Amino acid sequence: MSVTSELEARSQSQCELCKATESLSAFLVSPGENETIDNSILVCGKCDAQLNENETADPNHWRCLNGTIWSEVSAVKVQAYRLLHGLRAEGWPQDLLDMMYMEESELKWAQATLLQDGEVAIVHKDSNGVTLANGDTVVLIKDLDVKGGGFTAKRGAAVRNISLVADNAEQIEGKVNGQQLVLLTKFLKKS
Repeated sequence: MSVTSELEARSQSQCELCKATESLSAFLVSPGENETIDNSILVCGKCDAQLNENETADPNHWRCLNGTIWSEVSAVKVQAYRLLHGLRAEGWPQDLLDMMYMEESELKWAQATLLQDGEVAIVHKDSNGVTLANGDTVVLIKDLDVKGGGFTAKRGAAVRNISLVADNAEQIEGKVNGQQLVLLTKFLKKS
């Protein structure tokens, strides 16, 4: 049985955030690399677009979370907490956060990608969606022309001890052929 089928059975074919019934798909609640029934939720197209920032967040849409916070599914509560945390400036989300009950492990999971000011931490992922960290080794998956360097970084070249670019999830820094370069994560895979 696929993860999406399991999610549909668990949620009775409704979005686990707003209860919509159309355009449903699985959404991975980070951090995590593989979708499982425990770390994924079923969301509608509108929720998915806002969660993936394809659409500007509509605070009024998220008023549906007043019922969602009582879910017994940890991944649903974690995502609701993160959404409410990000909307605290609206006023009403803080009231819901104050009412919300979470186990210690759920709260730790919910706060894993939040910064102190409530912004979501930048997560760097390679071309396969694997999370990268400072000090990792990655491999180039494509030949890359190095502008100003006068050489081509060859496919398969290892870049050791990378540094993550703090303000851009699509960039890392590392040395190729002895030169420090900024590389796009979409051309890398973790080794």
